[in-house]
Amino acid sequence: MSEVFITERLIIRKFVPDDSDDLAEILTDKEVTYFEPYETFTKEACIQEAINFSESNEFFAVVLNDKVIGKIYFSERDHGSYEIGYTFNKNYQGKGYAYESIKGMIKYAFECLEVRRIFAEINSRNEKSVRLVEKLKMRKEAEFLEFLPREEDTKIFDNMCIYALLRNEYITDELKHK
Repeated sequence: MSEVFITERLIIRKFVPDDSDDLAEILTDKEVTYFEPYETFTKEACIQEAINFSESNEFFAVVLNDKVIGKIYFSERDHGSYEIGYTFNKNYQGKGYAYESIKGMIKYAFECLEVRRIFAEINSRNEKSVRLVEKLKMRKEAEFLEFLPREEDTKIFDNMCIYALLRNEYITDELKHK
């Protein structure tokens, strides 16, 4: 398994089919997948999903001590813009792993892939995710009011926010801190 990049504590690499058990710990948890744009998976469906992820160039495993603790979604959109998303095993949340891995992905994207822009679409009620992108110095570009129906009550709609970071903003900030 070849890594894409390494951070202080984590290895970010392509998924392999054998990651299905660790992936199931993430994708079968209703709390973890609540804000995701897909339904909570069954353990059996995670076997196929690990295969799908291993064949995709958009999903990356976040690995701590040989255990997949999260996944990063990084997908090319138009004109050098990429969407980023992330989901982490709840047993590893609140320990800085999401920040460390997403910061690493941003660095990798801007410095190695020369990506122009990275953005994240976030339900405004997802406070953990909003705090994470703000800590990563992504700025709020837009908020779509009453955009998404809630899973538990489709008569109630949540706001959706777009946060983004440009390559030139990232480089300027990196130069300030050298």
